[in-house]
Amino acid sequence: MNRITDYQHLKENIVKWLNQYVSDNPSIKAFVVGVSGGIDSAVTATLCAETGFPTYVLSMPLYSSHDSDSLSRDYVNELEKKYDNVTKVRVELSGVYDKFLQSFGWWTGDEFTKNELANANTKSRLRMVTLYQVAGSKNGIVVGTGNKVEDYGVGFYTKYGDGGVDIAPIADLYKTEVWELGKYLGVDQRIIDAPPTDGLWGDSRTDEQQLGVSYELLEWVMESGIMDWKDPSSLDMWKGNPLSDEQKHAVKQYQKFNTQNQHKMSSIPTFKL
Repeated sequence: MNRITDYQHLKENIVKWLNQYVSDNPSIKAFVVGVSGGIDSAVTATLCAETGFPTYVLSMPLYSSHDSDSLSRDYVNELEKKYDNVTKVRVELSGVYDKFLQSFGWWTGDEFTKNELANANTKSRLRMVTLYQVAGSKNGIVVGTGNKVEDYGVGFYTKYGDGGVDIAPIADLYKTEVWELGKYLGVDQRIIDAPPTDGLWGDSRTDEQQLGVSYELLEWVMESGIMDWKDPSSLDMWKGNPLSDEQKHAVKQYQKFNTQNQHKMSSIPTFKL
């Protein structure tokens, strides 16, 4: 999906929007961005750097793969060399993570430390805490790196982890549009080519392996309006066109993740008097 015809104009508009936000909120003194080695965070960090506003770019290895850590470290170094307003920060979190899990040892042993999903989310939340530590120290704000599919489609992020941000400059861009913007901005080709992954698991699983469908197909689901169909198994045609098995599967996967992750994308349930 690519709705953008002029990436120079898009870049200028996002940079202008970021600058307007800090102009409207003069207590803000810096942007703080976590860089993972993926395209979303690389594009976000570059856009923040383009504002000329003080920007702290963090690499936060936490049992990260060698490739992801190398891409993150190299790109942070590249940004700091290119932009006078960029300051790199590297915080090693593997030891902090180990110490945190070990702190449950006095309780019941492995009960609270062996759930893979809980542990993956804890990694993301430790990074969020780190970003806010820097933001608080520098009177800054944490800049989100999520795209439209992840933030508003399938909820593919950790609640109060990478979902814990103050401002979201690329959250209305589809992943394919972020890739194209990254090419325009001159992001390292290795980052553009790298399969998207959250890097929170003990293996090399990609985002698309976790979602069970490609970003391109999820984008099609969102743009087509088909996501509201209640029984995709019985849907053979959409707006007069036959659907492929891949498209039908994409609708099912979208509905599955959108439903189970509504708690992330909706307001916190609150008892009202």
